[in-house]
Amino acid sequence: MEKELIINSTPTEVEIALLEDRKLVELHYQKTNTKFTVGDIFLGRIKKLMPGLNAAFVDIGHKKDAFLHYTDLGPKLRSLLKFTQDTIDDNSGTHLLDNFEMQPEIIKTGKIDQVMNKKQPILVQVLKEPISTKGPRLSCEVTIPGRFLVLTPFSNVVAVSKKIGNAEERKRLKVLVESIRPKNFGLIVRTAAEGKKVADLHEELNFMMSKWEQVYKQLVKAQPPMKLLSELDKASSILRDILSDSFNRIIVNDKELYHNIKNFLGSIAPDQVNIVKHHRSSKPIFDTYGITRQIKSSFGKTATMASGAYLVIESTEAMHVIDVNSGHKITSGEQSEAVLNVNLESAEEIARQMRLRDIGGIIIIDFIDMRVPEHKKILVKKMRDFMRKDRAQHTILPLSKFGLMQITRQRVRPEVKINTAEVCPSCNGSGKVNPSILLVDEINRDLDFILQSRPNSKIQLHTHPYIEAFLKKGFPSQQMNWARKYFKWIKVNPNADFALTKYQFYDGNMDEIRL
Repeated sequence: MEKELIINSTPTEVEIALLEDRKLVELHYQKTNTKFTVGDIFLGRIKKLMPGLNAAFVDIGHKKDAFLHYTDLGPKLRSLLKFTQDTIDDNSGTHLLDNFEMQPEIIKTGKIDQVMNKKQPILVQVLKEPISTKGPRLSCEVTIPGRFLVLTPFSNVVAVSKKIGNAEERKRLKVLVESIRPKNFGLIVRTAAEGKKVADLHEELNFMMSKWEQVYKQLVKAQPPMKLLSELDKASSILRDILSDSFNRIIVNDKELYHNIKNFLGSIAPDQVNIVKHHRSSKPIFDTYGITRQIKSSFGKTATMASGAYLVIESTEAMHVIDVNSGHKITSGEQSEAVLNVNLESAEEIARQMRLRDIGGIIIIDFIDMRVPEHKKILVKKMRDFMRKDRAQHTILPLSKFGLMQITRQRVRPEVKINTAEVCPSCNGSGKVNPSILLVDEINRDLDFILQSRPNSKIQLHTHPYIEAFLKKGFPSQQMNWARKYFKWIKVNPNADFALTKYQFYDGNMDEIRL
């Protein structure tokens, strides 16, 4: 399978598209001013204890208090609280836990007000980003993830990923990790560690311990709420979690981000540094690689497949409902086979849509009714196969009596929603526009005015691809006529996001010329 990561960086956000065999399967956005990302570690303060919910509300600096449930405290809570308070009071002396006196574990069935006090400072990690009206969800089981290992302070457990199937390799990794593990720190061995040498694991462990030391140093005499450790930027965290030998290209349009990713890859996978490319073309990177077109066709209420069958996707606060429609696909002949084929094609597209939109919570799918029991089993098995590539935790139940499939999928951040319907910029919804035959006349008038007011400027015209093609067609083309008239070559660039009658002029610094 061919995997590509296309990264579009703008001054306000970074957009990341993951393609598998040229098909868009994941889309991530990160605002440059995002304050609460999954994995961030904060020093918070208990604002309110809620014995009825068996939970606490914690102030970490968000406009809504973050939610911390008893089940997310972790058995080592007392040790975490003691370390936090000792470090704030500057009594611990070191970030290492060699001489730290571990406290008794809390019981699973306890009550929140038995183990915590109001206004108490507490070390927490963001488990879920703020979604809709809810604040962030927190955990006290602090972890520091790396590419091969995950560091878990206040634990002595070594666990190996279940995806490493070879028993000998599991045993080898467990012995290796046990030999380098610091006292009172646990380690989880990730799938990417398979076949790695002790030097690689030890180097990463030292890096993660330096992050823990960073948390410790900021904790000394700290006042909550305060961010202690930020998760990596979105591009680097995605690379850390999904990078594998099957990646073919990583393409970035921003020079600084390009060098950052090369440096990051150099530290985690030096042999793959050469797959990073810098996109230098003036054409938008998402247009160059066909991502804009895929976004337009994949989002919205309906998603149409190659066969003509389509999905209708509806979302509510409580759940998501997906209806499968055959379109004109089912013809006379072996109808049960045709129904199965439509359902299988839909199952593959649904698995892609869930990753792409980051749909979480409860998902109900209404497939086309199937009479043959064997076909129902095939559909469930294939759905599980299609979902195997999904990194989010999920559970798939067999088809119910009514032919419905129920799926639960982990939700850690808001669903990606993109409105693909475009309001006409020319008529603002009135339904009437200026005659399109006069559009080129308007462009000519504006160009005349610009070149009179700034005759030495380099000028670029950005317009819809159809208009761009029209301006360049024939001999002499309109673009050639401009060159003769103004003794200057006016560059014409297509932009698929523009409406048919929209156009913009830019100067040599790529600043829009407003008329």
